[in-house]
Amino acid sequence: MKSSDIKNKFRDAQLYITAELESWDGIAFFNEDQWNRDEGGGGFTRTIANGRIIEKGGVAFSAVEGEVTALMKEQLKLNGDYFFATGVSIVLHPKHPRHPIMHMNIRYFEIDQEQYWFGGGIDLTPHYINDELATSFHQSLKSICDRYNSEYYSTFKAWADDYFYLPHRDETRGVGGIFFDHLSAGKSISKEQILSLCLDLAKAFPSLYKNQVDRFLFPDFTPKEKEWQNVRRSRYVEFNLLHDRGTKFGIYSNGRTESILLSMPPSAEWFYDYSTLPNSEEEQTILKLKKGLSYL
Repeated sequence: MKSSDIKNKFRDAQLYITAELESWDGIAFFNEDQWNRDEGGGGFTRTIANGRIIEKGGVAFSAVEGEVTALMKEQLKLNGDYFFATGVSIVLHPKHPRHPIMHMNIRYFEIDQEQYWFGGGIDLTPHYINDELATSFHQSLKSICDRYNSEYYSTFKAWADDYFYLPHRDETRGVGGIFFDHLSAGKSISKEQILSLCLDLAKAFPSLYKNQVDRFLFPDFTPKEKEWQNVRRSRYVEFNLLHDRGTKFGIYSNGRTESILLSMPPSAEWFYDYSTLPNSEEEQTILKLKKGLSYL
């Protein structure tokens, strides 16, 4: 399988996702911005804003290539001379505090046309955790993983708990999901099957998000709920800037800054020594931001 074939399938996945989300939101439409990287490659960044549900969202596709620089070797621990990387990354930030943030990323990386691996992840970040919705999300992910290997969900779920984690806050980013990296063909799976797994996750994204929003209808939100949403958004910013590997790769590979920081929310707030009220919904959410919780 050629890297160009994977690139084309990832681009098709981006177009499918944006078409589905546009149809569902019903008000806002994606704008597309094409960009080129001087060192090789480029991408298409599709953004949406001020929709019925989505306040800010983006679905980014990139396919970049070039020399593995000394900075990339030092910061990203890469060995080799030439790299090719392609991927799709999605983040949706909703208007309503009772609707969750959702993220997904699939990627393919190749060194010197010899070594390769796939990576990916999808996670749910509710501002207010709803156990029923979290369970539905994890059941859907398990169903996708089970098509390929009955052990993938538990393995990738634990990996997500470790990855989507803010050590400086001692809390997970949300209710987790699945995450995998450096996945290549072996005895139990082929390269084509790994690609299929990535594409299944990508094409499931619209329906997974619709389910989170359409399951419950909420009235207008209160100032207190909006404040809490912005506090949780600030934690999202902290993770993406301090810990996210995709952000680091984009920066160190001289990617396009606007596309790299597409995941940032439209607003966020930091309060000094912020604390929740005892027995409040906000406190209950904080108490559930722990590794190893099962929603199945």
